[in-house]
Amino acid sequence: MAKRILSIILALCMVFGICAIASADEAPVLRFDENGEFKILHLCDCQDGYPADKRMFAYINTVLETYEPDLVILGGDNTVGEEETKELAVEELVKPFVDHKIPFTLVFGNHDYQQGYTNDELFEMYKKYGKEYCVAYDAVPELHGTATHNLPILASKSDDIKFNLWMFDSGAYVDGGYDCVRKDQIDWYKETSDKLAEKAGGKVPSMAFQHIIVGEVYDRLFAETPIALGEITREFNGKIYSFFPKLHNFEGFLIEYPCPGVDNEGQFDAMVEQGDMLAVFSGHDHPNSFITELDGVKIINTPSPTYNSYSSIVNKGSRLITIKEDDNWNFTTELITYNDLVINDPDFAAEIGESKAVAMLYNFLGDLALALTKVASIFSKILLG
Repeated sequence: MAKRILSIILALCMVFGICAIASADEAPVLRFDENGEFKILHLCDCQDGYPADKRMFAYINTVLETYEPDLVILGGDNTVGEEETKELAVEELVKPFVDHKIPFTLVFGNHDYQQGYTNDELFEMYKKYGKEYCVAYDAVPELHGTATHNLPILASKSDDIKFNLWMFDSGAYVDGGYDCVRKDQIDWYKETSDKLAEKAGGKVPSMAFQHIIVGEVYDRLFAETPIALGEITREFNGKIYSFFPKLHNFEGFLIEYPCPGVDNEGQFDAMVEQGDMLAVFSGHDHPNSFITELDGVKIINTPSPTYNSYSSIVNKGSRLITIKEDDNWNFTTELITYNDLVINDPDFAAEIGESKAVAMLYNFLGDLALALTKVASIFSKILLG
């Protein structure tokens, strides 16, 4: 539940740095492994009720067993369904993480709360059924939304802070469209970032996760136009953007218009100014899986693994992110698609009833689309700059 008024307690916390210290010191410990790696599975828009489609859980369990992530991040719109089975849906969703003893955290999306429970109430369910494996917490309850928090990652052989993960509740709806990360959350981020830098002896490389994408992505993906033309243009940040994408400015799949918040209270500018943010990851736009970069910060979309809502046959799945302790200002990321698992894992293919030949066809179509996009990007750069 959004908290619309920043309390005096929050103000005092920020003045004395109490909230920043608590978020860095009291969060459950995450650590680089003995090989100096930390792997994150970003799982967005599972968006099913109870019982959820068994094929999605076959996918989740296979990914956990194959890739062994150190942390799972649920990217919002995690469960839907009916009010009477909502709690069962939460319990079912987190069961694979508990069974595999893998820590997880989460952010909320615009659909999580719509089945009769507030996000505050849902958060308690995640903690109840996630047990000690739920490492999410509400850093400052007075902030907008629920469970905005950060999770430091410590060195493999010491308690030095080597990396940091930010979870932002990006809200649900406001008049005119979707919500965004609000100013009180941004202020908390800046204060906490400064405290982490003070404790670590320098800026701590970080990445952020939220459901709704930042509006600045339009500056990279689409050309501006002076006039609005109905459904073939979009308006954000006081600008009008054309239907024509700047194909040369991103890699991956841009299958639908991104849907950021209609307001913008300066989150992306603050991340650029702080100088510690490598990337901001979002879900929300189910078939999109692009990567672009603006002012040194990557903006990355993760596709959906759902069978209950819409998704794409070419990239349906999730995203794996790998950070290395000895090169922590860089990271790698890859998609883990149903098609790739079907092709490489006969047991998984049999479990979900998909054929290797069909998966290979879908991969071919996806590769062809990416190849054509790369060719078209040459002309895009000439025409759109």
